[in-house]
Amino acid sequence: MIEKTITLENIPLPDFLGIENKNINELASAFPKSRIVSRGNEILVKGETPDILQISDILNSLVDHFHQFGKITEENVRGYILQERQEFVPEGSPDGIIIYGTKGSPIKAKTVNQQKLINAVHEHDLVFALGPAGTGKTFVSVALAVRALKHKMVKKIIITRPAVEAGENLGFLPGDLKEKIDPYLRPIYDALNDMIAYEKLKSYMEREVIEIAPLAYMRGRTLNNAFILLDEAQNTTPMQMKMFLTRMGPDSKMIVTGDASQIDLPSNQKSGLKEAVRILNQTKGIGFVELNERDVVRHKLVKDIIEAYEKNQ
Repeated sequence: MIEKTITLENIPLPDFLGIENKNINELASAFPKSRIVSRGNEILVKGETPDILQISDILNSLVDHFHQFGKITEENVRGYILQERQEFVPEGSPDGIIIYGTKGSPIKAKTVNQQKLINAVHEHDLVFALGPAGTGKTFVSVALAVRALKHKMVKKIIITRPAVEAGENLGFLPGDLKEKIDPYLRPIYDALNDMIAYEKLKSYMEREVIEIAPLAYMRGRTLNNAFILLDEAQNTTPMQMKMFLTRMGPDSKMIVTGDASQIDLPSNQKSGLKEAVRILNQTKGIGFVELNERDVVRHKLVKDIIEAYEKNQ
């Protein structure tokens, strides 16, 4: 058995443990092979490594929860226990499950090409995922990033998009810069909300364990020990794409997703995605996965819409 100590700072122990220690007893009952003991402002956990990792994650989530809401209930404890167990899925799960979502449903590959994307990310540190809307490129990529974070394979997730106006004027949107940019990142937030409970996601983002930002914010950085996703990459310029790809640091993985048929750049501007695929397609160590209309997992009409537009080109 191993031991780990969690220190409670600025938290009254009775409030954290609950009336008659009901909160901590609820946690202890979920891990009968481990021991959880409170001493002063510390909680000592003894057990096997897999249990210790999950108990520590739950305790840290409860600490964050208390700092945000000022109290913890048995229901909160059960919720974090359920989420931790749902999300802990072994790498290469035989049934193809990547993680479990916040509602307990498994998130996994639904098509052959989505499975190819999962395999490519396992085998390569840099992967380009190309294909039309609705094929699950972004959703699967975000799920892989969340799994890597949960399995301690990386220390943070960085997700970015170029803030290119798709027929709309960014400057006339209300609010500050963050409020102007957030609508462009909404699909990322939606995916994360399906995979991480609200309180835990909020904590991750406040601590910058998960960072969602416009592509321009990546300039000058070296991204170490991170899972990095560039979404809507067809709207990067060649210089932006080169800048992004060269941010990759040690112990990091990177996925670039895009749809070359939905470029919103000015007509005289080349797409950085197209150029990167042309330049790098023979480079060893980089994976390329192409998805198509057969991979569409949205409403069944989306597949027909894509095919109709392709025929009309």
